[in-house]
Amino acid sequence: MKPIRFLTLAAAVFIFLSRPAPGAETSHDFAKWEQEISAYEKSDLTNPPPRGGIEFIGSSMIRRWTTLAQDFPGRPVFNRGFGGSEVVDSTHFAPRIVFPYAPRVIFFRAGGNDLWAGKSPEQVFADFQEFTAVVHAQLPATKIFFIAWNPTPSRWKQHEQEKELNRRVKDFAGQTPHLKYIETYDLPLGPDGWPRPELFVADQLHFNAAGYQLLADRVRPYLAE
Repeated sequence: MKPIRFLTLAAAVFIFLSRPAPGAETSHDFAKWEQEISAYEKSDLTNPPPRGGIEFIGSSMIRRWTTLAQDFPGRPVFNRGFGGSEVVDSTHFAPRIVFPYAPRVIFFRAGGNDLWAGKSPEQVFADFQEFTAVVHAQLPATKIFFIAWNPTPSRWKQHEQEKELNRRVKDFAGQTPHLKYIETYDLPLGPDGWPRPELFVADQLHFNAAGYQLLADRVRPYLAE
C-alpha cells in the first residue's frame, strides 16, 4: 500500500475511534427509522438480497430510486435507502442493513439532509469518513462509490455547501483504497447554470423519471468496474 494511502486510511480509522460510537449521538433520533429498518429485515427473511451484491444506500434520492433492476439489468442490485436520513443513520444501521449482505459494492448518497439541518460540509464529511471506516473495518474489500450531490431548485441556497462536501469527498476518495467518487453536480444543470425544473417532481427536490434516467446513465459505467 502506498504511504499516502496508508496514512489516509489510518486517519479515517482514527476519526472513527475518536468519535462517539454509532448511535451514541444522544441528540440524534435513530429510533424514527426503526419501523423502516425492521421492514427491511422482515423482507430479508423471505426475499433476501444476493450476498455479495451491489447495494444502494442513503437518503431519499436512493429510497425513491425504484427502477434499479430495470436501469441495471443483469446486475445483483438492491435498494436499502431510507428517505430523510443523514449519513450517521446509514452508519448506525450498517450492522443491520449492510453487514448481513456482505455487498461487494456500495453506492452511497447521503448528506444533503445533514446540510439542510445545519451541519457544515466539514461535519458531514467527517460523518462520511466514519461511515467508510465502519464499513471497511467489517468489509475491507467492499468498494464504496460516493454519488456526489447535485443542486436542486428547492435547496439551491445550499449548493455551495454541496460543492464543498463534494470536493472534500473527491479528494478523500483519491487517496483511499476501495473508495471512488462519482461526479453528478452538473447532472441537472441547464445552459444557464441553474437546475432544470423539468427533471424534478413537484417538490423540486427529488428527481422524476427523466432525472433518474440521467443519474442511471452516469452511474452505469461504474458498475462495469
